[in-house]
Amino acid sequence: MMITVNRTTATAEPLRRLAAEGVSVWLDDLSRGRIASGNLAELIETKHVVGVTTNPSIFQAAIGSGEGYEEQLADLAVRGVTVDEAVRMMTTADVRAAADVLTPVYEATGGRDGRVSIEVDPRLAHDTAATVAEAKQLAWLVDRPNVMIKIPATRAGLPAITEVIGAGISVNVTLIFSLERYREVMDAYLAGLEKARAAGHDLSAVHSVASFFVSRVDSEIDKRLTLLGTDEALALKGRAALANARLAYEAYEEVFAGSRFTALAGTGANRQRPLWASTGVKDPAYRDTLYVEELVAPGTVNTMPEATLDAAADHGVVQGDTVTGGYAQARADLAAVEKLGISYDEVVEQLEREGVAKFEAAWQELLDAVTKSLMSKGVDGE
Repeated sequence: MMITVNRTTATAEPLRRLAAEGVSVWLDDLSRGRIASGNLAELIETKHVVGVTTNPSIFQAAIGSGEGYEEQLADLAVRGVTVDEAVRMMTTADVRAAADVLTPVYEATGGRDGRVSIEVDPRLAHDTAATVAEAKQLAWLVDRPNVMIKIPATRAGLPAITEVIGAGISVNVTLIFSLERYREVMDAYLAGLEKARAAGHDLSAVHSVASFFVSRVDSEIDKRLTLLGTDEALALKGRAALANARLAYEAYEEVFAGSRFTALAGTGANRQRPLWASTGVKDPAYRDTLYVEELVAPGTVNTMPEATLDAAADHGVVQGDTVTGGYAQARADLAAVEKLGISYDEVVEQLEREGVAKFEAAWQELLDAVTKSLMSKGVDGE
């Protein structure tokens, strides 16, 4: 898909207000065309974008199209690389280029923003040692201080987070759905900071975000509420995801005001910011900016697909903090869902399994597409 540049001197006022409330606006998308056309630079200039996230589905869409990758694919084919190496070289090249575009933001914010995330191979999601090794390799290949390595918050991912942070590498923890797992993620981060400090790393250079997924929670719970069909059930639609995210922020405030982090902060450690992921609205009955407007809180990141970014820029309504005053209602909403027989634990466990499976499937589609391209150039990519 060709990305065109439509420059304007006007900035998106709702996004400016969002940034003023302490929410960092990141783009949940990347492609070579977006970088080469200047579109990414334009979004930084006009729409307050200060970071980029990627995932296997995003790379599958970008590289699977073939646009902008032909020359590199031909070179890789001549070298006779494996398909895994080809994919790794193409994805890290894109992330490196995006990181360069965002370097001024990185420098201006002292490393807080200007970040580009790249995910470990999703097939390694249940293998701690392989995840750690892949994370170190990706950080070395991208070779930019503003890269973040994405590690899924699976059971095996938790000790990997600690090890990678302990090595002084910044991490974006992804696929967080449950409040219990989120607390485990924050604990893994703090343990990593303690390892990094013991190893002599500069803690001020280590940053992390915890990607708490939003819309998928509503999609699953709303489906179950609709099946129940009662007035009480239908009245709860569209409330669970926001409740879950707000209680996650409450946990964040508690943990990072605690004595364990305070001791680390004294040696330069940064908070692990909550990042609202999966913020594109999937139910057309809801306002398309729902998961932007209702999750405004200081010290957070909202990573948006481009359609959500455009909607927020065009008609987003930002009216201050919409999170910290809603903890009691959030608890009441989740309790009401449970009372109807919908198990919170069952839902979040299902969503984690499905999240990993979706990324694995997208990665396999990408491998298949690259294999076909390499073979068409006379090289067996297997």
